[in-house]
Amino acid sequence: MALNFNQYAQEGNTFLNEYAKQLGMGKDTEKAGRIFVSIMHALRELISVEESLQLIAQLPMFLKGAYVNGWNPREKKPDIKHMDEFIELVKRFDGRSAIHDYGEENDLAETYIDVTFLFLRRYVSLGEMEDIRNELPKDLKSMIYSNLMF
Repeated sequence: MALNFNQYAQEGNTFLNEYAKQLGMGKDTEKAGRIFVSIMHALRELISVEESLQLIAQLPMFLKGAYVNGWNPREKKPDIKHMDEFIELVKRFDGRSAIHDYGEENDLAETYIDVTFLFLRRYVSLGEMEDIRNELPKDLKSMIYSNLMF
C-alpha cells in the first residue's frame, strides 16, 4: 500500500472545512481541529483499548493520527460518569485554548460534542457507534444515542 500524504492532507482539509462550518465557525479550521481532537481524546479515555482499536480501524487515515496522537493506552482511565465531567475532560485536553474554544458554560461544548458524533457517523458504522455507546457510563450514552440514526 502506497502512502499518499497529499491525498490525506486534502481529505483532512475538506473534513476540517466542513466540520468548522457545522460548528458555526466559518473558516476557523484551527479552532475546529482543536475541538475535534479534544473531544476524541476525551472519548478514548472512556472506552477500552479494544474498542478504541475497533474505532480506529474504521477511521480514515487523516483521523487515525488525530485520535492516537499522544495516546498512552496503559494509563488509568478517569472515573467520568456525568456530562459535566466529560466536558471538563474535553477542556483539559484542549489546554489553554479551552476558554476561547468552549467558553465558560457547557452548552457550547455539548453542541460541539453532538456535531462531532454526527461527523463520526460518516466514517464509523452504526454497529461500532452502538459498541462505543455501550461502553459509556449511563449519563453519557445520550451523546451518541441521539446521533445513531444519521
